[in-house]
Amino acid sequence: MNLRIGSRGSALALWQAEHVACLLRAHGHEVSIEIIKTTGDRMQEPGFVAPVGVDGKGIFTKEIEEALAAGKVDLAVHSLKDLPTELNPAFELGAIPERADSRDALICPEWLLMHTLPIGARIGTTSPRRRAQLLAHRPDFQFVPIRGNIDTRLRKLREGQCDALVLAAAGLDRLGPEKLNMPPDWVRQRFDPEDICPSPGQGALAIEIRSGDAAVRGAVRLLHCETTAWCVDAERAVLAALGGGCSVPIGAHCAGEGKFRRMLACVVAEDGDRMVQISRTPEEEDTPQSFGEFVAGELERRGANELLHPTV
Repeated sequence: MNLRIGSRGSALALWQAEHVACLLRAHGHEVSIEIIKTTGDRMQEPGFVAPVGVDGKGIFTKEIEEALAAGKVDLAVHSLKDLPTELNPAFELGAIPERADSRDALICPEWLLMHTLPIGARIGTTSPRRRAQLLAHRPDFQFVPIRGNIDTRLRKLREGQCDALVLAAAGLDRLGPEKLNMPPDWVRQRFDPEDICPSPGQGALAIEIRSGDAAVRGAVRLLHCETTAWCVDAERAVLAALGGGCSVPIGAHCAGEGKFRRMLACVVAEDGDRMVQISRTPEEEDTPQSFGEFVAGELERRGANELLHPTV
């Protein structure tokens, strides 16, 4: 079968698309990759003015989905955490491959661990989730709003615009230090989810297809990992139940299989001063949806809504 993958043009997006392409070729398919520029890519260009109503949800997927709907591509490969928790009914997730490292990582040229960074260290991140959780550990940290792809952020670190970065470990591992022009020992610390809880779906890929496209669904389904899918579906159910997107400080991390699954989830005040954090295991009859909604309910009962929607 001839398959066309729609992908962003960043180094990481192309690695992810080529990774899926290689897996599909191994199953006998012919695969090509079509590069599509998204709103999220244009937002990183100097002088770009964001359209009215852009809130961060779907900014890296909108144009790719338009190409998918128009039949210009047959599937799209996304970082799952970039996808809204509710897909347009025109699309479905055909497969979620096995997840890579879901943790956040500290990248720093000089200091070895978060607690060894100097007082007032400048951390490069625009993530409210990372910022809030870092402040919970180190209220003295200062934050520099560094945007762009991984290589752009690393360049700004080398230029001295910040003292350290916090990035998803999966992206660093996928590209590797050589392609990133980064000494391997700059990845100083991979945070335990108990310390810095990852974004729902972090480290996982999502293969999006047109709804009802049985032929493409059959082709990509061979790449599906049920264990990963159960866990990330539960994490995203937490996010959806709390009404969150990428602009709120919600972390959720589910790992394990069967009775050994465990979910760690947290909501943190913007200034890091207050946190609601819980750890739960599902009941045997739980679905990812019911388990995620249960965890979200437990967070709400402990005051999560007050942190997500503080009164002025």
